[in-house]
Amino acid sequence: CLVPAGTGLLQEVVYLVSQGADPDEIGLMNIDEQLPVLEYPQPGLDIIKELTSPRLIKSHLPYRFLPSDLHNGNSKVIYMARNPKDLVVSYYQFHRSLRTMSYRGTFQEFCRRFMNDKLGYGSWFEHVQEFWEHHMDANVLFLKYEDMHKDLATMVEQLVRFLGVSYDKAQLESMVEHCHQLIDQCCNAEALPVGRGRVGLWKDIFTVSMNEKFDLVYKQKMGKCDLTFDFYL
Repeated sequence: CLVPAGTGLLQEVVYLVSQGADPDEIGLMNIDEQLPVLEYPQPGLDIIKELTSPRLIKSHLPYRFLPSDLHNGNSKVIYMARNPKDLVVSYYQFHRSLRTMSYRGTFQEFCRRFMNDKLGYGSWFEHVQEFWEHHMDANVLFLKYEDMHKDLATMVEQLVRFLGVSYDKAQLESMVEHCHQLIDQCCNAEALPVGRGRVGLWKDIFTVSMNEKFDLVYKQKMGKCDLTFDFYL
């Protein structure tokens, strides 16, 4: 089960690693059918039931709302967290791109809603801290989006161990290269706003006052948590 920030990219990397696939193959398939979203009505639970084990399922749900099998350690969870400043920018761009229910407000208003926990799926601050409390659980792999850009090889090795797949040294090096290709394709896709996948995206849109306000809210809501993020690379 994959959750939540950066999951569009993470789902393809996980599929690549778990299946030993080629990035060109992924480009030709509907990846959402291979990794259906647990809480979405389409393609729905019927599709999930038809998948053969080990199944790859995507979700944005908070930890407390995930199926009990995940809480009991009977299934594995890969969680990806992204620094919240880049996340809110990417989330805003995503909402702006929706054909239905497209967001037409300003980024400043969207960012205020994010800080006040007024967006879909509830509070990001609670969401990420709730999973961080379980990051040492044997069935949970807690990843950071920034590490995918900073040290992809280590992340691929973590995924290989966690998923229990087997690669020799040459195969592992080839898989890391395939993942690099996949990330380049995803982050430079013409359909995306320029640079949406890069780290430090927030610097192009945050004003000084917005940044100061965000830092204050972040400190208030995350002050007791020892989870840290890279806001620059």
